[in-house]
Order: sequence, then C-alpha cells, then structure tokens
Amino acid sequence: MATQVAVIQKPPVMLQRDATIEQMLDSIEEAVAEKATLLVFPEAYIPGYPTWIWRLKPGGDMALTSEIHAQLRENAVDLRSGHLAPLQDAAARHGLTLVLGINEIDSRYSGTTLYNSVVVIGPEGTLLNRHRKLMPTNPERMVWGMGDGSGLRVVETNAGRLGSLICWECYMPLARYALYAQGMEIFINPTWDSSDTCLATLRHIAKEGGCWVIGTATALQGSDIPDTFPERDRLYTPDEWINEGNAVVVAPSGSVSAGPLNREKGILYARIEIESALRARRSLDVAGHYGRPDIFSLTVNRAPQPPATFNDA
Repeated sequence: MATQVAVIQKPPVMLQRDATIEQMLDSIEEAVAEKATLLVFPEAYIPGYPTWIWRLKPGGDMALTSEIHAQLRENAVDLRSGHLAPLQDAAARHGLTLVLGINEIDSRYSGTTLYNSVVVIGPEGTLLNRHRKLMPTNPERMVWGMGDGSGLRVVETNAGRLGSLICWECYMPLARYALYAQGMEIFINPTWDSSDTCLATLRHIAKEGGCWVIGTATALQGSDIPDTFPERDRLYTPDEWINEGNAVVVAPSGSVSAGPLNREKGILYARIEIESALRARRSLDVAGHYGRPDIFSLTVNRAPQPPATFNDA
C-alpha cells in the first residue's frame, strides 16, 4: 500500500487560531492537488509554537509574558468546542488523515491550563487520537501542563498504523517502545527541533522501529510574526530565521527518503510504502523476536488522569 505524504512547514498566523486554520485549509487543498492523503503539520501549529519563551528570561518581563500567554490561551484549541471542525470537514471531504500539533485548552476542568497536544484526524473526519506531551522541555513548563499516558496509542489509518510523539519525546526510549509494541508502521514527530541531532535521532528511530518516520518543525522568520504580536519588534528581527524547518521523511532502513526541506516555507512530498516497514522488521523487530520479554518488561499506564472525579449518584 503506497501513500503520498505531504509535510507542511509553512508558518502559522501566530496567536491567531482561526486565521491559522484558514491557512491550513489552503495548504490542504494544495496537497490534495498533489494527491496526498496523509498530511502532517508541525508542533503546536495552532496558533503557533511559543518561541518567545526562549527569548524572555523567566521571571523577567512578567507583564509582557502575561499578555502573550493570555492571547495564546484565548486562541488555544478546545476540542469540546469544535474548533477543529473545519479541518475535520476537510479530512472527510477529501478522505485524508491529518496529523497536527495544537495548543490545547481543556474546558472540562480548569479551563486555563494549556497542553502541547498532537491530534490525528481520520478520513471520516473523526478524531482518532489526542496525545498530550508528557514532559514539556525547559521553559516550556511555564506554558504547558504535563500530559498523561492516555494518548500513547497507535491508530489504524488509511495510510497505515500510525503513532506520534512530540519533539523531544522522541528521546524517551520507553515512550518509543510503547508505540513499537503496537505494530507502528509510521512514526510522526511534530517538533520545534530542526537540528542535525534531531535528524540523526529520527533516522535512528526509523531503523530501530522498522517504521517510516516523518518529522517537521515550523519554517519561520521574524517577518512571519504578525504586527499584532505584543512587542514584536523588540523580540524579533524581520530577516532572522527563528526556525529553519527541516521537514524530512525517513525510510525504515534509516535512509532519508525526502528532505530535509531547509529554510523553505512550503510542502515536502514523499511516497511511502508500508510493506517496506514490515520487511525491515524481518531481521530487527525490537517488539518481537529482538524484544526478550523474559528479561525486560514495560508497563504503560494509559488510564486518563482527571484532576477530579465527581459522583452525583
């Protein structure tokens, strides 16, 4: 089964949820014209990765940090409010699988804490999985709460059996293994890391897991930050590359199949064949004949961890 993949690394409209979704719909139409059926967007794409946290000193300009965070919260995605409905409709209309990073807010409980989440939307427009980043990295902990294990799932899609970890979660060997042990054929890593080390890691995962690997950060320059962003000119210069993107598709052998797409705001296309993932595991299957469960074992708690349980009976 061959699948045309589109890896989108165009800039979002920072801190603007609805405008970013409109832009995503345009990218979807562009990818559909190229016969893509699996589309991947970067980490925290709606309404943008909080790149400012790496520039403002913790505890420094609290007024500015508070204002930016308030705008991020107001434009975060609430799955219960149907914010992703336009994307779900597009997926159903074209028979697509969409994988996208979001800043998520959970209105069911606190209505305030944000999560770095990746969602998978299936070709019928349904939400197949929602995974929240288990451990935000460094200053990210001032933006996002920690997720639970309920999203550590591999789901069946029209492209193949698909699993996802966010950014530096790809360095968590037990999280990777939890996905390998579910027969994962495609590993997707929406990320902010566009470094050579990240590319080396993604190549390692492809070989280790015997799976296709798709990764992308957001190709973003200072000039892509809208003038409505609080104190934009203080934080960014127009010509700087805030992130170089480096969208990539890696074959199960560990060799790069397409990309990296460097300093280019566009779409990377690749054709993947699931059979090659199955064949790659003939000699190395870390969750099969290379697993040695008589020596090693892993228990994964996938039960949701709500902050409170209410009994009205």
